[in-house]
Amino acid sequence: MSPQEIKPAEIQPTILSYVRDLPNLCSLAGLACTVSAIYLSILGIYYGAMIGMIWAVAFDWADGIIARRMTGRTGSDRTFGGQLDVVIDIVSYGVTPAVLLLSYGKFEPSYLVGAFIVLAASAIRLSYFSTYGLSSDSKYTGLALDNNSIALVFLFLFDGLFSEANFSLILYAVCIILASLNVAQIKTPKFSGNPISVYVLAVYTFSITGIYAWRLL
Repeated sequence: MSPQEIKPAEIQPTILSYVRDLPNLCSLAGLACTVSAIYLSILGIYYGAMIGMIWAVAFDWADGIIARRMTGRTGSDRTFGGQLDVVIDIVSYGVTPAVLLLSYGKFEPSYLVGAFIVLAASAIRLSYFSTYGLSSDSKYTGLALDNNSIALVFLFLFDGLFSEANFSLILYAVCIILASLNVAQIKTPKFSGNPISVYVLAVYTFSITGIYAWRLL
């Protein structure tokens, strides 16, 4: 073998070296919001949980925008960031709504079924997307999971109009409908890459934060 044919071994980066990547930091900030939402849901502070949930979506969208605009990112950076996104998404859009549903349902056994359906649909939806990606017309197959949080955060604006028992049933029904849409063979647009959608989400995020912060006070 000639010297020209000898290739140097690829140096494998350390695990924590990826934390220095700005899009990954943004993803982890979203995870922090998600953990806060789960914690507040368990405590029954639902308005605070809504703030955490919508900011998790905002950071999720932001990490993709930052990643696309950054230069000099390697293939392993993109692969790691994509895997990190998937892991965080299952927590943000699967575990969090499931915990929210269980908590609002007073952890009654019947709500375990709904929580499982929400989480299972999220896992199936993410696995399908990881396998096939966007469709040929650059649309999602099934409702993207971030829409679940956006819808649930909006739904809680009306919780005061119903008794707690009735609203828990409405929440249950909406969660099941969203889970069904997540795994349905429908085509939905990719809002996160649209500048207008990003602007609308920013306005929505700050508005929702203000409304729920005022209600908490």
